Amino acid sequence: MALARERFQTLTEQMFYILLCLQTECYGTDIMEKIRQMTGDRVNVGPGTLYNLLDSFLAVNMIRETKVEGRRRSYLITRTGRQALAAEYERLEALSEDYRRHARLEGGDELGEH
Repeated sequence: MALARERFQTLTEQMFYILLCLQTECYGTDIMEKIRQMTGDRVNVGPGTLYNLLDSFLAVNMIRETKVEGRRRSYLITRTGRQALAAEYERLEALSEDYRRHARLEGGDELGEH
């Protein structure tokens, strides 16, 4: 189980948005549409990727099934999943801050200076 959790120390963009969607209960097909809406179609998660990730998240208790209606299943993020999502947000914030502090625009100007 520890090895599986290590896989999620850094989340991919698709993983991040799936967990973000699951702050409220969602069916798989709803997750795909919700991600497209959240990102203005910038991020697309296909069904194969989605269901593989959902299975992986279930295996390490990052999400749980809330309803099973035949083949349809709904999911919700768990405390473990919320912690992983928050940690990824903090990691992205740190990356963004590093960029603001150290990036140079073309021509050598500091970011935001003209």
